[in-house]
Amino acid sequence: MNPDGALEIAFDVPGWPPLKNEAKSMLAAGHKHHGSVRALLEAAAVASRQVGWTIVSADIALDVVVRAPAGRPPGDATNYLGGIGDVLQDKSHPTSMDLSHLGALQEVALYVDDRQIRRVTYSVELAASASYSVRVSILDG
Repeated sequence: MNPDGALEIAFDVPGWPPLKNEAKSMLAAGHKHHGSVRALLEAAAVASRQVGWTIVSADIALDVVVRAPAGRPPGDATNYLGGIGDVLQDKSHPTSMDLSHLGALQEVALYVDDRQIRRVTYSVELAASASYSVRVSILDG
């Protein structure tokens, strides 16, 4: 359980989710998905403050709804889920990558490691503009 009592956190993000589809880390400076990484971290930071979320080590569920103007997003489910999973995990562990370009956003994390994700739901909805929703829930025992 989250020490502050929040059992889930949910938020919306404008634009497309970051895609995990190449060897270069999305967190690297100058990555082509830098804007979507920042948007996700900013939305997670705001939601974390609002609900009192602190990083959790328990098993979690990840629920993602992508809203696409054309009915089909440009990326696929597995790459979007991998990108979101990586961006929202703890980035404080020793790494050879300099994350200083993210500023305070490098400290934004909802869980320790994306290996904690035990249940995933993903869906696509038709919408006027690209956006997506993320919900992370702590699973029982």
